[in-house]
Amino acid sequence: MNDRFCCRFYYFFAVIDPIGTVPVFIAVTDKYDQKTKRRVALLATITSAIILLFFIVVGEIMLTALSIPLPAFQISGGIVLFLFALNMIFGESKPEEEIKSLALSHTETAIFPLAIPSIASPGAMLAAVLLTENTVFSAWEQLQTALVMLSVLVIVYILLLLSGFISRLIGTSGASVISRVMGLILSAIATTNILIGLNEYYQLMQP
Repeated sequence: MNDRFCCRFYYFFAVIDPIGTVPVFIAVTDKYDQKTKRRVALLATITSAIILLFFIVVGEIMLTALSIPLPAFQISGGIVLFLFALNMIFGESKPEEEIKSLALSHTETAIFPLAIPSIASPGAMLAAVLLTENTVFSAWEQLQTALVMLSVLVIVYILLLLSGFISRLIGTSGASVISRVMGLILSAIATTNILIGLNEYYQLMQP
């Protein structure tokens, strides 16, 4: 169970990318005082939690209603994850890309670009669905997945509160390097999802 817990933790840590979110937070909250920054960090974290919990609870139900088998979603999601990972590795880094969109109010800033797409990223939404498949995971295991996801979000919140110190410690270049390493890990996870999805879809289509 510990191995499964660690696997799910690393999975969510890679797709949410708490460290890569810090430079985004620093840039979009630069004009705010410390009290407002803490408010933005809390609102962004809570919004992300609500979004990801929604996908944990309703994600598979939506797929069933649309008659989409989970292996097909896993394959397509793996492809999307892989493209997302390639963008993290070769394209603009997460901070450089998301800093371009600055909102006017602190509430808008917390929702976009912090909650979406920085924290509750497309990869995190996919992970929430794949790691709570009803036919594979029990209710207890799905609850564990939700707790793992929330624990990663707690780390995000703590890092956002410590953003000033972290900025001085690793700098924007350091965050960019870490984001690319996470992209490499994510590409391996995406490839695994595609291979597993292909195998399960093949078995599902067998008479």
